[in-house]
Amino acid sequence: MALALNRFKTYTATLTTSSATIYTAPTGYTGIILYAHITNYASAATTLTMSHVRSSTTTEIIKGANVPINDAFVPMEGKLVLETNDSIQISAGANSTLKCILSILETAT
Repeated sequence: MALALNRFKTYTATLTTSSATIYTAPTGYTGIILYAHITNYASAATTLTMSHVRSSTTTEIIKGANVPINDAFVPMEGKLVLETNDSIQISAGANSTLKCILSILETAT
């Protein structure tokens, strides 16, 4: 069966202090993060760390960024290309205070 040439996807998650994989580029596709948005819906400021993971190499996109009370943070300017099996991991400075949304274009390789 042929792969779809382009697929637009949206991923959401409530973040915790444990680093969680929010997205992994599937086999046969390259993922392009078009937009990333983190919202703090808690009553206190907290931090976030967002990383790109390829095999055993983890590279922080942003580490310990402050997200003010009832505000939002955009952790990336521009786009980020993820090859097959690359992933994005995000963690928060406090449990259940941040929510994230990723908008991704997957294109067949």
